[in-house]
Amino acid sequence: MKVPDKLLSTARATKTFVGDVAEGFFQTTHNGFALLGLTVAIGVATLAYKPELRHEGEERLTAWLTERKVAAMGITPELGAIERATAANPSDLPREQANVALWIARKYRVAPEPLAALVSEAYEVGRADRIEPTLILAVMAVESSFNPFAQSPVGAQGLMQVMTEVHSDKYEHFGGLYAAFDPKTNLRVGVKVLQECIARAGSVEGGLKYYVGAANLPTDGGYAEKVMAEHARLYQVAKGKPLPSQPPLRATTTPAPAPGSPPVKVAALS
Repeated sequence: MKVPDKLLSTARATKTFVGDVAEGFFQTTHNGFALLGLTVAIGVATLAYKPELRHEGEERLTAWLTERKVAAMGITPELGAIERATAANPSDLPREQANVALWIARKYRVAPEPLAALVSEAYEVGRADRIEPTLILAVMAVESSFNPFAQSPVGAQGLMQVMTEVHSDKYEHFGGLYAAFDPKTNLRVGVKVLQECIARAGSVEGGLKYYVGAANLPTDGGYAEKVMAEHARLYQVAKGKPLPSQPPLRATTTPAPAPGSPPVKVAALS
């Protein structure tokens, strides 16, 4: 059967039209991608020569991503918060320090990670100020049971229960009085106060009496004895020595140092 000329003409016209449309679409797409590539290249070159634009773009992108996270999580992320944490891995400490950190964590029911950071700081500050690190930790144990936010009725604050207002001059070096609640800062200021007290009294026990504010009183209520007893325990733990199963009987006079007890050092002011 012969196909009508009109139908053939229509088919050819349709084919031509479809071909033209396809070619036009290809050209448009090709040119569009080329234009997009050129735009990207110009943008990259501009950002390379104008870092302020790049920084602004990064800030906007970060803000947008943060908004998306807040919307998804319902909480504002702060990746830099880890820098404020007082914590360390106990397994990264030297064996002596790790022994002390884990023992204190168990006894006082405190997380071992912040204890590890405090023990490390006590050893560093103790070496610098010539005070036994286990004595520093013993003062913390008796004063606050390792609560960095502890406060006494008379205004002693933080781990070492330093009288913040009295020693405000020392906190000026750390930004002000609120630094008393930063564990490491409180430790450093407390050690400096303890060092001054020991130097003034001429002995560790006498210095502890000054530290607790009982220098002019007939007794310190057993404070120095408690600190020295905890100091002895921590010293033995640090050296890996077993502790006695029963606490020693309360002595009416100053006993001779037991085998393995820590050396008593008088710290002189720098």
